[in-house]
Amino acid sequence: MKKTLLVCIALQVFGGDAAFATQNILRRHLNPRKTISIRTLSNDDQHSIENIPRGGGTSSLPEQAAPLPTMRDFRKFAIPCLGLWVSGPLLSLVDTSFVGLSGDVSMSAEMVAALGPATTFFDGATYLFAFLNVASTNLYSSARAQDGEKSASAESVVRTAARIAVVCGISLTFLLFKFSRPLLRLYIGPEAANQPNLLNWATEYVQIRALSMPTSLLLGVLQACLLGAKDSVTPLIAVAFATVVNIFGDYIGVTKLGLGLRGAAIATTLAQWASTVALLGPARQKLVQNHNLGILNNEHKKNAKKGAVTSFAFIQFALPVLVLILGKIAAFGFMTHSAAGISGQPTTLAGHQIILSLFFFISPFLEVISQTAQTFLPPFFSPVREHIKNMKNSIASYDVKKDVAVKAWLGAAFNVSTRLLGVGMVVASFIATLVSMVPAFFGNLITSDVIVQNSIKPLAKYLWVGAFLTAPVAVSEGVLLARRELPFLASVYLVSTIVLPFVLLRIKTQNGLVSQIWGSFAAFQLFRAICFMGRIWGGAAIGAIRDKRKKVQDNPVTN
Repeated sequence: MKKTLLVCIALQVFGGDAAFATQNILRRHLNPRKTISIRTLSNDDQHSIENIPRGGGTSSLPEQAAPLPTMRDFRKFAIPCLGLWVSGPLLSLVDTSFVGLSGDVSMSAEMVAALGPATTFFDGATYLFAFLNVASTNLYSSARAQDGEKSASAESVVRTAARIAVVCGISLTFLLFKFSRPLLRLYIGPEAANQPNLLNWATEYVQIRALSMPTSLLLGVLQACLLGAKDSVTPLIAVAFATVVNIFGDYIGVTKLGLGLRGAAIATTLAQWASTVALLGPARQKLVQNHNLGILNNEHKKNAKKGAVTSFAFIQFALPVLVLILGKIAAFGFMTHSAAGISGQPTTLAGHQIILSLFFFISPFLEVISQTAQTFLPPFFSPVREHIKNMKNSIASYDVKKDVAVKAWLGAAFNVSTRLLGVGMVVASFIATLVSMVPAFFGNLITSDVIVQNSIKPLAKYLWVGAFLTAPVAVSEGVLLARRELPFLASVYLVSTIVLPFVLLRIKTQNGLVSQIWGSFAAFQLFRAICFMGRIWGGAAIGAIRDKRKKVQDNPVTN
């Protein structure tokens, strides 16, 4: 044994392949029950040994993957996260309620008419920058998994995201001040724009709320980083704070002072500011060690040589996500445009808007599962990516398919993905069925117009199909984002975004039906679901079928 130890020490001095041999000799002597063949020491199979060095040789990828999250872990994260998804539409809904119920009776209908496109336009402009949030969650969660929660790389994600969010927010504020009026005119169409005061009120509302853009985008990335840290409660507290401020602000501005749309916009802007201020303290305390986000100074440059995530790297990851978001916005925009262009107005557009509103109500329940995937899966994928990169750099003959450690970690990630898909299917089945019953049987709950009630009944089945298929789409998107398969995601959205508008515009030119529009949307969802699920689970399904056929061929009698 002493001679063996002396040989091992000598081998360690030389490093390289000798170091691998040393580990195996020591393991064989310290654990006699575990026999290791001479072939294990070959270059082709060295990577299958437990605790292969990576990250500069100081860390390792164990053969046993990290523990799988439980359903309780998912619930603790997803339920508060659901509140975040509905926070934006909730603020607009509060404004609509106060303007419609508490404003001047003679002006209430016109103000609500102006508030509709104004809130939709503003929420759409905010949603356009959701790619910053997606990038923040993924990069921060990956950095934590790879280098630790207090590492320079993890903190650099927070500082880079915060800095980019503020710059984008300031730029967007100026753009909305300059171009909100012509964009709103284009958005609502010439007929609506020519109605007295409608365009003026809508423009004023958007321009006032534009003052909250820098804080809104900063709030979004800070929430995203906290979600990457699996903390969904702290952001929810800030959202609750904003809701309270918004309600009191609307009560004072709209009801007491009679400011109408102007009062609602001021209240919501103050709520966004208050929410950001409420989150800044906890976020700085939890996300950065020195409590400095580095927005107004060069704090981010101090750790530039320590694996920090640069602005270029952040944008490089975020831009393909922007293609996804543009694809979604384009789909709903062309659907509304086509519904407004076919005959039977205003019944056809009213029916479309009702179904669209119901779909938007369903979506957060499924998007939150996508967010869960983006939070819980990077800790499995990030160490594997780093391990494979280091092994390829150090061993020319490295074959990732033979690496048992990689198989274990990717297998664990596959199990988490499959479990989340199952949860998504169950949630979608329940929520889609429940909400689809409203247009099918209880249309009187959302409109008093009997003609509109009858027009939305045949749309219920398309709403159910589109909502149910959102489950595999949303969950798969979250998994693919965690796997960083951004080019694939962007290409699918690019193809579908090119094809769907042509179909919708053809329905419009042929004066088709609203049911055809929603049928096209269901096909759009099915296409994405097949592409995304095939990418993640298709290989496993084909492998299972091939193994079963081989088993039948090998044992024709017993099988």
